[in-house]
Amino acid sequence: MKKLLGYILSPFVIAAFFLLLVIFHPIQWMCYNWGGYKAHKRSVDILNFFLFHTAYIMGSSVTFTNKYDLPLDRPMIFLANHQSIFDIPPLIYYLRKYHAKFISKLELTKGVPSISYNLKVGGGANIDRKDPRQSITELVNFANRMKNNTWSAVIFPEGTRSKDGKVKPFQSAGVATLLKKCPNALLVPIAIKDSWKMSRYPLNPFTRMRWTVLEPIEPGKTPADELVKEVEDRIRAVVE
Repeated sequence: MKKLLGYILSPFVIAAFFLLLVIFHPIQWMCYNWGGYKAHKRSVDILNFFLFHTAYIMGSSVTFTNKYDLPLDRPMIFLANHQSIFDIPPLIYYLRKYHAKFISKLELTKGVPSISYNLKVGGGANIDRKDPRQSITELVNFANRMKNNTWSAVIFPEGTRSKDGKVKPFQSAGVATLLKKCPNALLVPIAIKDSWKMSRYPLNPFTRMRWTVLEPIEPGKTPADELVKEVEDRIRAVVE
């Protein structure tokens, strides 16, 4: 019965999600070109509020828990496990006051309404995984923007999405590059649980998806690979 309901409701969720992307694409363009960064960011925040609420069509829920008083006067690096496309809208919306920018694959900057445009002009880093030199340069430039604007970064250190919810080994290269240019950035783990159930077809109704901010880590002089491993262990303890 639950699977049948998934087949019935999934097309409505997917249609609503895609329609929002199409509607907000010109809205983003107008906000950016007529109102600049602040107006554009506001449009992106509103878009992502509506995007993650499409899950409620399935009877599913999004719970974002943050018990920590995170600083507004220094950059942060949010590190999260990655399970589905549904991971991203709650992160953008609930981390909006920290100006959290994503490190994304370069290919995503083309062909996807709203998402591609935001990646191009939003101030994050778009890396070509086949070109190490471009990736390093892009990350260094992004780290400088973080430092100069007190922005934050969102990284999925697994590299690719986990299709079964199990946490894959974290990679530390991106974090190491950011910390070299932005050594005072606070590391903040975020554990994402059960969003993978909303990425398969049919979508799984009545899924309780949870985003939990874990205790921040001061980088100090600890090597990046050790810091990232500590983040991975903390996230794994919550998710698995």
